[in-house]
Amino acid sequence: MQSFNIFCVRRKAWFIKMKKRANIVSLILIMALFLTGCTANKENTAKEPANESVKEESNNMITNTGESKGDHEVINTVSPIDDNNGTYYEVFLYSYYDSNGDGIGDINGLIDKLDYINDGDSKTTSDLGANGIWLMPIMPSGSYHKYDVEDYYNIDSQYGTLDDFKRLIAECNKRGIKVILDLVINHTSDKNPWFQSALKSLAIEPCGKEKCTHKELCRAHNPYVKYYNFVEGKPPKGNYYNTGKGDWYYEGDFSKNMPDLNLDNEALRKDIEDIMSFWLDLGVHGFRLDAALHYFAEDTDKNNNVLSWMNSFIKSKNKDYYMVAEVWTNFSKYVQYYKSGIDSVFDFAFATETGVIAKTLNRSAPTPPGQYFAQALKQVQDGIAKYNPKGIDAPFFTNHDTARAYGYFSGDIDKLKMAAGMNLTMTGNAFVYYGEEIGMTGSGKDENKRAPMYWSNTDSTGMTKGPAGMEGTSYPLGSVEEQAKEDTSVYNYYKNAIAYRNTIPGITRGTVEVVPTLTNSDVTAITKTYNGSKLLLLYNFGTQSKQIELKSLGFSRLAGALDTGIVKTELKDGTVTLPPYSIGILE
Repeated sequence: MQSFNIFCVRRKAWFIKMKKRANIVSLILIMALFLTGCTANKENTAKEPANESVKEESNNMITNTGESKGDHEVINTVSPIDDNNGTYYEVFLYSYYDSNGDGIGDINGLIDKLDYINDGDSKTTSDLGANGIWLMPIMPSGSYHKYDVEDYYNIDSQYGTLDDFKRLIAECNKRGIKVILDLVINHTSDKNPWFQSALKSLAIEPCGKEKCTHKELCRAHNPYVKYYNFVEGKPPKGNYYNTGKGDWYYEGDFSKNMPDLNLDNEALRKDIEDIMSFWLDLGVHGFRLDAALHYFAEDTDKNNNVLSWMNSFIKSKNKDYYMVAEVWTNFSKYVQYYKSGIDSVFDFAFATETGVIAKTLNRSAPTPPGQYFAQALKQVQDGIAKYNPKGIDAPFFTNHDTARAYGYFSGDIDKLKMAAGMNLTMTGNAFVYYGEEIGMTGSGKDENKRAPMYWSNTDSTGMTKGPAGMEGTSYPLGSVEEQAKEDTSVYNYYKNAIAYRNTIPGITRGTVEVVPTLTNSDVTAITKTYNGSKLLLLYNFGTQSKQIELKSLGFSRLAGALDTGIVKTELKDGTVTLPPYSIGILE
């Protein structure tokens, strides 16, 4: 029965793609085929549900800061709805795929692997199905991470050229992949021409004239002096460094090599608008905004002012452009950044080894896992809506700054898969960090979290060497090549989860309500309502199978399931049987 349900998902996705091409007669035939096949096999309803009610919970559920593919094979498709609710894949180019043999990943290497991310063909199942790429910084920089930008209008030579980037955008467009760039405006590199010009002028006393006659502008006439936070004499508390020019100091919250920008300055803002326009005109879909919490030392109102200005600017160019901000703090603080009108703020409450997903699976939450996860989903939704009803959640559970999940689940593959399923069934625009789909390891120093992607155990073509100073990494679950052949691999689990996001719009766009009669210590039960249709999502966090009766709720078809093992979720006579660590999706 389950394989038939997945067949209907595939047929529905195919119909969405073909309806633009078919003539009227063909459309009628296709619709008849789809409706006849997929309605004649609905399950009958049965017994009354009888489960525990959700107990009274704390209002503060979110506390942290921070060969056949089996019966569940699903087709990967580009999302049939072209909006900003989808699945983004975070790529660190340096460690992804090397096209020229220098051991460093590059733009042409990413182009070579675009079909791995999404080949643009809804009839194939060989790609992940992600419909967006978040590119970590690609602009010229002296570091491996490239968060210290030297030139905002170019590509780092290790990664390629602007022509390579233009070709990347063209190839992504062919596949329906949107690209957002990491935009670093909290600080620049100390090698940035703005900063270097300002340093020279600091040593030149104001000339007192309307027009400066010095070869280098004096500090009163050089606009770049006001781009940074310079102080003369004893600096205030915080991270200030001597310029080497008299008694002048500059703020560098992250590093001596990363001087902070003064985002109050109108001339700087105009330069940033020009920078955003440059990349948007090249075809990017928007930006990931680095370190938004630190624009003004965790001053929410001033930081929101910056985000509001940037959001208004890009939306004036195209209302569909997308921005997501990194605000790494606790939920009650970062949710307030939705007041700016920005599309998304990363949902740190669900991420890292201390987040909702890990606490749920490791049973370290203050309440039982089923109830804890249900209430957290509702709380984050309601929190965003309070500040911006149009806000889009940006769930993730690992990124380049965090330990990889394999470690904090102690190598438990069921938990690793379930964590992915929890993340990828959340409403909003979900993010997946490269390598998580094959269970890579990495923790401790920063370089360890950005290890080379492991493509093949038989062919080293394209393999990168990773950042200098990276400690030994391991790939306990094998390469992409190996996992693609295993029905129950982490890799194939990710593909299935993303495919459901693409083919069932209510997963990514639905409004969440907890079903208290079905939610208990081991089971989360929620509905998601979208465009008048309702889904029921059931999560079993227990180590034993659970049977759940659905007769009175009106859900009679199993639209899909994410199972961590070989035992499959089933719907029979109105009762769903959920294996351990499984997710059922019902219509």
